[in-house]
Amino acid sequence: MPHRLNILKTSVLVLVLIALAGCGNSNNFRLGVQLMQDQPRLDPYEASTFFEDGSAARTLVDGTVARGQLRIDEQMYTGQVNGEFTSTFPMPVTAEVLARGQERFDIYCAPCHGPAADGNGVVAEFGVKPPPSFHQDRLREAPPGYFFNVITNGFGLMFNYSARVSPADRWAIIAYVRALQLNPDVDVASISAADLQKIEGK
Repeated sequence: MPHRLNILKTSVLVLVLIALAGCGNSNNFRLGVQLMQDQPRLDPYEASTFFEDGSAARTLVDGTVARGQLRIDEQMYTGQVNGEFTSTFPMPVTAEVLARGQERFDIYCAPCHGPAADGNGVVAEFGVKPPPSFHQDRLREAPPGYFFNVITNGFGLMFNYSARVSPADRWAIIAYVRALQLNPDVDVASISAADLQKIEGK
């Protein structure tokens, strides 16, 4: 048994030495061997003699789309269908969607538009012109795609929220605004199926 233990220890030692031999070794540089852990590369913004402009950074090829950002659903990502503001939502409106919309609305919209979307937000106390109430006929009749466009691109004093609010959250906010237009005291946790259909425009 001790003999087998010594063989095992020796084998482990040999394997460790082999592994260490593959690590960096200054002798390899003298021999002109390229080490795997020291692969040739250019750091960001480093100068390069390979390209005519002298820069290692390259512009993206036209039409390049980042992974996970292929946005082929026109309605979802523009709020339009065939160049017109969509009158429907790109996904089913559920109580969960409304709950998410309420959360996002309270964070991003309520300071200006007020918790009931009536334009009585806290910013008016600091001299900012209050926005219009969402309960006026013009905005009650505006299609959901119109609201998506305003959130995405801004309107008047309101700057765009495209970098702050994801497309899915924009739609959730719009669904919640529609719920507020039905009832400013809406309880999204117990909203009826009939009201959900009204919100969806069905």
